[in-house]
Amino acid sequence: MKRIKSMTAKRAYPRSYANPVLTLAVAFLMLAATGSARAELLIRITEGANAAIPVAVVPFAESGTMPAGDKIGSIVRSDLTMSGQFNLLAPEKMLSLPSQRSDVYFRDWRMLGQRYLLVGQVSREGDQLRARYELFDVNREQRILGETASAPASRARSLGHHISDKVYEAITGEPGVFSTRLAYVTVAGQGEDIRYRLQVSDVDGKRSKVRLESGEPILSPAWSPDGKKLAYVSFETGKPVIFVHELATGERRKVADFRGLNSAPAWSPDGKSLLMTLSRDGNAEVYKMELASGDLTRLTHHWAIDTEGSWDHSGRGIFFTSDRSGGPQIYHMERLGGEARRITFGGRYNARPRPDANGEYVYYVHQREGEFVIARTHLDNGQESIVTRTGADESPSLSPNGRLLIYATEQDGDSVLSVVSTEGGAAYSLPAAEGEVRDPAWGPITR
Repeated sequence: MKRIKSMTAKRAYPRSYANPVLTLAVAFLMLAATGSARAELLIRITEGANAAIPVAVVPFAESGTMPAGDKIGSIVRSDLTMSGQFNLLAPEKMLSLPSQRSDVYFRDWRMLGQRYLLVGQVSREGDQLRARYELFDVNREQRILGETASAPASRARSLGHHISDKVYEAITGEPGVFSTRLAYVTVAGQGEDIRYRLQVSDVDGKRSKVRLESGEPILSPAWSPDGKKLAYVSFETGKPVIFVHELATGERRKVADFRGLNSAPAWSPDGKSLLMTLSRDGNAEVYKMELASGDLTRLTHHWAIDTEGSWDHSGRGIFFTSDRSGGPQIYHMERLGGEARRITFGGRYNARPRPDANGEYVYYVHQREGEFVIARTHLDNGQESIVTRTGADESPSLSPNGRLLIYATEQDGDSVLSVVSTEGGAAYSLPAAEGEVRDPAWGPITR
């Protein structure tokens, strides 16, 4: 099989077109999808946050038989550490291990420099786990959160993530994202034995599950707003085709199989339509498709390659990548079909726009001194700043609360997913236990 190279990394793709414009569009759009075959992702904290909030999560008291390896307190500690906003006290440094308010001596926790304290107890009743937990402001000696929550014993991790979300929101005032999910594409084998797999996991890489397996590339997974579906590009028919995949049932629907390029799906905020890049009229342009009817509306009209559409925070306009200025840059169309305004001016290469939810920034892949990093531009003043510095970075995706950014990169020659705080100073990576992993998409908050 002949292959072409990505414009952002030394990755291979099948050459499906003889038309050089379409070939460029494929390279322009499709970053590699390579990764772990069957194993969960691992997690490595690579950098701590400056001025992180001191929090003590006491190991939860337990009664009854607990699921092996799923300690609720440990899950909460790991989640809060991953966020980069908290400095977790190690259990071995604790002076006591209270599980309820009557056992708490606030003086001891103040002496240890803790600002917040989480205590709790977990019991098992049949097939159900029940957790009662309390969060305290140590300096004020006040309870700021208390709840009893339950889940099937088989979903202990879901219970832990739920508690983490509640604690995060009580302290920061913003929703937590620990119960959300990641989608990503992995690959195993070589040559005729190569297998691409679309996988979904928890945000910490646990409980991964293969949703689709193919001998041909799978690219650009995108979550529906309700978290129930994934749209993606598959080459299983020998050309790029967009599918919508119902996760609960496994039902797949082919939504774009036009002549030429079908790529870069992005859901509308109401989940009723998809942005996509099509070359059905001879040139790569951004379209909107109504999923119920299949009706298409062409949004860009230019001789250049227009691709990678992404809805802005208002849901009325889009960002997209275009080389109409001589090289790939980010443009914004405030209303569908309106005039496009160039957003990025730093450097010769800026692509794959990912706006945040409040309309403050747009994130993208940026070439700098021969390396590819993730950058962002402030939409009010146009100021550009570099978010990552690992040097081979691609496929950015923001967490729903805008606090974390996941992207694909390389570390020590291995392909990994890396997560950084959008404000800097904290990071962790998710390498595969074997092989490589690419093309992450952070799922929505659905609770």
